[in-house]
Amino acid sequence: MTRGSRALCAAVCAVAVSAVYAAQPVLARIGGSLGLPEGRLGWVVAAGQLGYLIGLAVLVPLGDRKDRRTLIAGQLLLTSAGSLLAATATRTWMLLAGLALAGLFAVVVQTTVAYAAALSAPEERGRTLGVVTSGVVLGILGSRVAAGALSALWGWRSVYLLLAALPAILACLVLGALPKDTRPDRATHPRAPAAPAAPAAPAALFREGAFVSRGLIAFFLFASFGTLWSGLALPLAAAPWHLDTARIGLFGLAGLAGALGAARAGRWADAGFAHAVTGGALTLLTASWLAIGQASWSLWLAAGGVVLLDLAVQAVHVSNQHLLTTTYPHRPSSVIGGYMIFYSLGSALGATATTAAFAHGGWPGSSVLGAAFAGCALLVWAVCPARSARPRPSGDDGPPRPRQPAPAAGSPHLPAGPTSAGPGKECR
Repeated sequence: MTRGSRALCAAVCAVAVSAVYAAQPVLARIGGSLGLPEGRLGWVVAAGQLGYLIGLAVLVPLGDRKDRRTLIAGQLLLTSAGSLLAATATRTWMLLAGLALAGLFAVVVQTTVAYAAALSAPEERGRTLGVVTSGVVLGILGSRVAAGALSALWGWRSVYLLLAALPAILACLVLGALPKDTRPDRATHPRAPAAPAAPAAPAALFREGAFVSRGLIAFFLFASFGTLWSGLALPLAAAPWHLDTARIGLFGLAGLAGALGAARAGRWADAGFAHAVTGGALTLLTASWLAIGQASWSLWLAAGGVVLLDLAVQAVHVSNQHLLTTTYPHRPSSVIGGYMIFYSLGSALGATATTAAFAHGGWPGSSVLGAAFAGCALLVWAVCPARSARPRPSGDDGPPRPRQPAPAAGSPHLPAGPTSAGPGKECR
């Protein structure tokens, strides 16, 4: 993976994830255009999220069996088709169908992350994941700012027309510029583990402790993230600030600053400090809510807290994916897809819980909720022994290295690693 390849993968992630999140700042305009009452506007966002969740379970594991580069190009084109349907929708059902289709194939994000991890040299995998995952955060936060600006200039349909054009262009660039998706040749290396069947892979992973522990960290991590970004507009639009939507959207720039600064976490993961980075970042995440909770009287403190929160979230997210793709080197697509199910469920919990907490306790109530989610993630991390979180030796993505005979008759398909415990018997 060259610097240009990493940048292209990051661009794919940014554009694809925007198809899921771009609707949030333009809901009112969509409702006015199609005659949707406020009580049903939530379905506009839910359609894309539900499609995305289905894609994580069904489509992402295909990357362990098919050529990922071809899958990326095809999924980008289908994301483009969904966005085009949404842009030209004249009825509500057409809009929802287009957004669901775009969300379903927006899981090209996870296919791209798995592709980038698999093609990276083991000593550079964390760096690559840091760059590519930065594209995801750019898409999530930047799409809100861009969609609001485009909608104000040319209407909400212009947002989806752009999201139809960009994936089609990127699909051509992917086929022409990215390296081929190479896999170990089982005829030459018969000991290479076979990729699990695509539909069964995620279910099997949910029985393994290493995967579940990192998934639970992601669940609480993104519940805290969702608590902030789904609730922050409430105190900013209320007294004493009364900010309009354009100014509220500028807080996304603070989040971008923090997220982009966390790209360094990938280099620390390459150096073997992924578990320590996770613990330190989760501590920072919990502490950031002390500043975010002051949004009702200090915008500067709130903005500083947002920077710290997104820095922490990005660092944990990169470290988690580095550890998982290192622990399960022969099925990165299934691992990333299953891991992101935790992400989606956590984000949904944070988004729904923060409004309820705000209604009962104001922004301090939402801040306590966000800090509690962060504390739960830190607790899960503390329960997992650091010794089992070390990355496996380099070279796991290529042909298996010779190993010493086991004392007992064990399976030759088990990859060499720093522990002898079987899957699901300890945290990693």
